[in-house]
Amino acid sequence: MKRTYEYRSFSRELLGGGWGLYEVCYITTMIVVLSVVAAAAGSITQELFALPYLVGVILMMLAVGFLVLKGTALVEKFLSIWSLVLYAVYVVFLVVSLFVFGEDIVEELGRFEVKKGWVVGGLEYAAYNVGILPAVLFTIRHLDNRKEALVAGVLAGPIAMLPGLFFYLTMVGHYPEILTETVPSVLLLEALGSRVFLFIFQIMLLGTLVETGTALIHAFNERLASSFSDRGKMLPNYMRPLVAVALVGIATVLAQAGLEELISTGYGTVTYGMWIVYLFPVLTWGVFKVVQSSSTMGP
Repeated sequence: MKRTYEYRSFSRELLGGGWGLYEVCYITTMIVVLSVVAAAAGSITQELFALPYLVGVILMMLAVGFLVLKGTALVEKFLSIWSLVLYAVYVVFLVVSLFVFGEDIVEELGRFEVKKGWVVGGLEYAAYNVGILPAVLFTIRHLDNRKEALVAGVLAGPIAMLPGLFFYLTMVGHYPEILTETVPSVLLLEALGSRVFLFIFQIMLLGTLVETGTALIHAFNERLASSFSDRGKMLPNYMRPLVAVALVGIATVLAQAGLEELISTGYGTVTYGMWIVYLFPVLTWGVFKVVQSSSTMGP
């Protein structure tokens, strides 16, 4: 029998009085990420099509708004299909890069040096990614039992990291000049010398930015719907587009700060809040509750 999970209620029970603080951190993270996504879309559109920065930001946000307004079915279909497109393009990108820059990549990897701050950097990166997990727990309605949840969780991490690994390997061959690039993919693709693949890759990247923004806003709407459900009510249909428009508008304004500024200040600011009000409680009290319940819950 399929289980029903109230992800918002569970998280409130787990975090107790810290739930309100988590909401502040989550909403801040969502706005920052949406702004980074919008800024990245503006930079890519500007460099690829020579269009004004703001045009790229607005077009990306319009695409996100359209998908969110169409509802869960279209959102899930788009996320699934575009993920396949993303992996296909990244595999080709890696293979071609290894063929063209393989010697440079191997040479740079051979000069591998562990620098100070790598542990803190890794923990910060993990914090503002893992910290928004409660937002996507609505997807567990597709899971029928604990075994499926465990398998999905084990596969999700490596699958999500593969594109980053592929991209990192290609960047290694262009170190250190790659460090000064706002959009590193442009330098890498121009070095390959293929305008066609440059266009395909950037279109894939723009679609992935739309995918990210759509997932964030849709997840927020689902959280609102769950909150209404806790009170025995239903989220009014008109609120979904209103929420989407409000979030898109705020992110569009913040995106004017620029991609580099948003990444350097925005991400770091919310990271430690996520550690304090979410990750520490989950990794301590949360683990205790899971172990405690394992003796009474079936598979």
